[in-house]
Amino acid sequence: MITDPTIAFIEQHPGLFFLDASNLGSLGEMLGRLGVLGKDETVSTAVRAGEGNMNCVLRVKTSRRSLIMKQSRPWVEKYPQFEAPWDRALREADFYTAVARIKPIAKRMPKLLAVDAESRLLVLEDLGAASDFTDWYSGTRVMDTEISEFADFLSTLHHAFLEKPPETPLVNREMRELNARHIFRIPFQEDNGLDLNTVQAGLAEASREIRGNVALREAALRLEKEIYLADGPCLLHGDFFPGSLLRTKTGLRVIDPEFGFMGRAEFDVGICLAHFILSSQAAGHAERFLALYRPVPNHSEELVRQIAGIEIIRRVLGYAQLPLQVSVERKMRWLWIARVWILGE
Repeated sequence: MITDPTIAFIEQHPGLFFLDASNLGSLGEMLGRLGVLGKDETVSTAVRAGEGNMNCVLRVKTSRRSLIMKQSRPWVEKYPQFEAPWDRALREADFYTAVARIKPIAKRMPKLLAVDAESRLLVLEDLGAASDFTDWYSGTRVMDTEISEFADFLSTLHHAFLEKPPETPLVNREMRELNARHIFRIPFQEDNGLDLNTVQAGLAEASREIRGNVALREAALRLEKEIYLADGPCLLHGDFFPGSLLRTKTGLRVIDPEFGFMGRAEFDVGICLAHFILSSQAAGHAERFLALYRPVPNHSEELVRQIAGIEIIRRVLGYAQLPLQVSVERKMRWLWIARVWILGE
């Protein structure tokens, strides 16, 4: 018998704080216990902040300001049938702590205000009126200034710890192992439980050439083992795509570094490159991004393209679907590009 994971979780962990927008009293009590609320400051409202794919995220308004409360649970918030590392919020806190003194990075990310390790809860600065960049997929064109901001953020992040790693190196092994399955394995499997024709009619048939390509599947597994799961010299965001990027009045802001780890910089660059393709941006925009990015020593353009190809396949054939408004024929063209980039054909 399948049970609601929320009910089971509360029963298994009685007394543990559970983030719930309908329980303002518990929110205020927790914020007070963490020393976030000022004297006579009270919680007035709480609503969901965005889609919250991985975690439960609330925008909590008090009598004085607005805050973000974010809790990780032992499952994926959007897909509760998938288990997920419970400690991922703590790894996100490690990332914020690591970059706190790197001003060009810290100023583009929310401030970490408090952490409750027991309940895997973060309290973050609310960045205010903002929208993410997922409108790319419905036709919004990226601006040159935005491209420059993306490239500058990643360049600065990747160079920040080359000479001296963070005091607590971000290994984030559990999150990487979870992500590895969804990036490098599940999209290439014939029977992965996802009926692609429910995503878009004809997509299952379009996937056959990819899923039947042994060389491609072997290349993906090699990249998983030798690149993604292998440690590296750079601090990575780990999920640098339009959903993790915010457009604000004061420019780019970057959120959700819960997949962050010390690895090869090409992973972040390749992920970002893939979404220039998946959002049908002009070819010149992707080229400008790559030209503005400041590579670290031993940078491999071939590896960037391979990671981009993997991300394209993952987003077209895997569970992490995007709001793509294109034909199956366009997706087949993307899959062909991905195969060429991965195999170097």
